[in-house]
Amino acid sequence: MPNFFQQVAQVRDRNQSLLCVGLDTDPLRIPQILQNDPDPVFSFNREIIDATSDLVCCYKPQIAYYGGAGAEESLVRSIAYAKQKGVPVLLDAKRGDIGSTAEMYAKEAFQRFNADAVTINPYMGLDSMKPFLDFAEKGIFILCRTSNPGGSDLQNLVLADGKRLYEHVAELAVTDWNQNDNIALVVGATRPEEIADIRKITGEMTFLLPGVGAQGADIESLMKSGRGGGMIINSSRGIIYASDKRDFVQQARAAALDTRDQINQFC
Repeated sequence: MPNFFQQVAQVRDRNQSLLCVGLDTDPLRIPQILQNDPDPVFSFNREIIDATSDLVCCYKPQIAYYGGAGAEESLVRSIAYAKQKGVPVLLDAKRGDIGSTAEMYAKEAFQRFNADAVTINPYMGLDSMKPFLDFAEKGIFILCRTSNPGGSDLQNLVLADGKRLYEHVAELAVTDWNQNDNIALVVGATRPEEIADIRKITGEMTFLLPGVGAQGADIESLMKSGRGGGMIINSSRGIIYASDKRDFVQQARAAALDTRDQINQFC
């Protein structure tokens, strides 16, 4: 069976797309037309997936939206449905804990939810990541340089050798940690100059680039900065909440098509 990155490459080529749609499904933002459905979270996701599965390279549900709403079974159903459509799923969980706990988190992501990839936090070191990395066929996306305003509090700290902490993380990700060749990096799309720095360090390694759409990342700048390796470009709210009316399916598809085509202008 192809590993996560091979699956993404197949779908990317089929759909001519680097776009990842984030399924950050907030029950309070589901259109009224679905609110009386027995499982409105899944029904909303199913409609979004049906509308966009020919325009994406993967989907990225954020686990907090499901755990916070007690909708984990909706997440299971949504992941299974996306995979039935032939699209791999990256679970945005940002896990990071001691080894025995990390083992349980890895089982949750890959056995309970059956995700093809997951995001994790590297700041407790290799032993906290190893249970995830041992799933060699899965994609393990390590937080490197995030797009949130507070990310620079730690990630931009200058170390004794003059490197910034995020650069050190990138170096470890491409060398010591990557024994199964299944690591990728999360790099915020709103900081193109830092994308370029990390690309120089990591070569062809795949980046997950969140921040397009509601966060306002410039597509041309991020595409130029990330050139030379794999890219998965995520947009969540700008697509799935393009409308809260009866036309939400059509508007989500239109937003996804527009975003994909903007990305493709600079490939």
